[in-house]
Amino acid sequence: MINKEDIKHQIIEAVETVRRTNPMAGSITNTVTINFVANAQLAVGGSAAMVYLPDEGEFLAKAGGATYINVGTLFPIYAETLPHLAKVLHDTGKPWVLDPVAIGIGSLRTQLLLQFKEYKPSVIRGNASEIIALAGLWGLDGGTGVSNVRGVDSTDSVSAAKAAAVSLAKWTGGAVAVSGKTDCVTDGDLIAYSQGGSDFMEKITGSGCSLGGVVAVYAAATSPFIAALTATAVYNLAGKRAEHKVDGPGSFQIQFLDELYKASAADIANNPLEIEEA
Repeated sequence: MINKEDIKHQIIEAVETVRRTNPMAGSITNTVTINFVANAQLAVGGSAAMVYLPDEGEFLAKAGGATYINVGTLFPIYAETLPHLAKVLHDTGKPWVLDPVAIGIGSLRTQLLLQFKEYKPSVIRGNASEIIALAGLWGLDGGTGVSNVRGVDSTDSVSAAKAAAVSLAKWTGGAVAVSGKTDCVTDGDLIAYSQGGSDFMEKITGSGCSLGGVVAVYAAATSPFIAALTATAVYNLAGKRAEHKVDGPGSFQIQFLDELYKASAADIANNPLEIEEA
């Protein structure tokens, strides 16, 4: 039986724990969006650190509460840094979040994402096409090739990615968050749908990347499923509130960060949410 009130209580606990403890969530992330990712992590109450090198990544993996890996913009050094970091995180049991941005573009990206399968990320966050393509790359149910991935954009609906998301979550033992008009979060047993957000999110760089960074902040304080659900809820709440106060994407980004900072634990937990069994 699904206990929605218990899930809301866990969301409240996650928000309050993060704001009380300021957990470190180190990131190796898209160079286009580093500033936004860091500011979003700070706004929800976490601490941020961005690195590139293998030894720095290993230090953060061991010292931090959780780690975020985003393959959006890759440097040659990442061929060494990312598999090493993912292995350290897996071997030490530290939570980590994977964003398979632009899966299917280039051999290095494909090679890295294939290697990540054995290191089982705690949370995978992506748009519908990326989630379907990752499940396909890993040979899991619901997955297909990369024909519907258009750079960082999705050409698939969230509902079309449900089977892929569930199979990825079952493989990793963690959670998967699929971003779209209505976001979907699953742990392989439950599927939660979170509503809200803003059309302005499609007009700025980094709304998805920064969400992954915020998931990592919450992953330092709670289970993968609740971390992904809490981050998704606060993004939908803040996006909806920010949209009502601005008239363009530039001012939206600033107001959005303010709304992330101001959102109460209770308001985040009470953002529109539907839950069903997978």
